[in-house]
Amino acid sequence: MRFDPNQLAALGAVLRFGSFEQAAHALAVTPSAISQRIKALEDRVGTTLVRRGTPCLGTEAGIRIAKHGEDVALLEAAVSRDLQLAPTADPARVTVAITADSLATWFLPVMSACDDILFDLVLDDQDHSADWMQRGEVSAAVCARQKPVTGCDAFALGSLRYVATASPGYHARWFKDGVTADSLAQAPCLIFNAKDQLQTRWMEQNGISGVRPPAHFVPSAQAFVEASEAGIGWGMNPEPLVREALAAGRLVPLIPGRSLPVPLSWQVSRVMAPALAQVTRAVLHSAADYLE
Repeated sequence: MRFDPNQLAALGAVLRFGSFEQAAHALAVTPSAISQRIKALEDRVGTTLVRRGTPCLGTEAGIRIAKHGEDVALLEAAVSRDLQLAPTADPARVTVAITADSLATWFLPVMSACDDILFDLVLDDQDHSADWMQRGEVSAAVCARQKPVTGCDAFALGSLRYVATASPGYHARWFKDGVTADSLAQAPCLIFNAKDQLQTRWMEQNGISGVRPPAHFVPSAQAFVEASEAGIGWGMNPEPLVREALAAGRLVPLIPGRSLPVPLSWQVSRVMAPALAQVTRAVLHSAADYLE
């Protein structure tokens, strides 16, 4: 089955922006035109593609067809680039699952090096970003999994090192008698979200298991650092992000020399790998600069 490019663009825009009105604004057409294109595409495939609401959400079929439209645009852009043809009016777009810490420490140079591509970044934990690849909802992912997802190529990137940090005052208050199971059970920690297991992994690495500290949920890499400096809790911060704060004494390690390296990989759909070769090169280059 061949899909109408305008209908694919309408579907992608509705799912990206969550409304027919914003999709219409992005594509410089009327909301009525967007509605007609979505209806025509749904009639063609024989199923609902968009769950109307606030925001509008894609059905399983809608997400898959929108991803197909993104892939086609990426492949066309790669052919135009390789043959030095005139670029299309709209830049190609790629959806990538990535961790907030990778975005905050080393991924922005990748985006800067690929200025002819628009990025849709999906933030998720490094232990779960591969799930987006398995569901076919993204073209590439930064994840902790080293084994290739089925149908994907995997590139080892190195390790992002995490340090258990706290403010000097917080450390003196909660850990004056040492970092023990008892003190950790009482001292509030910082957790990015419910999937975040870095604190647990660090404690287990240091011989402390079964402890569930009281926790603040702070779903922002930068706010995580600021909350650590403010003495709100202790947390696992990526070393590149807190290097200056540690050197200046605004943060101290809970246990000196006891960091947690997290190996990362770049997983890219094998079908889309040629079209994303430029992105993969930029990823490997930036990872070599920032990761261990």
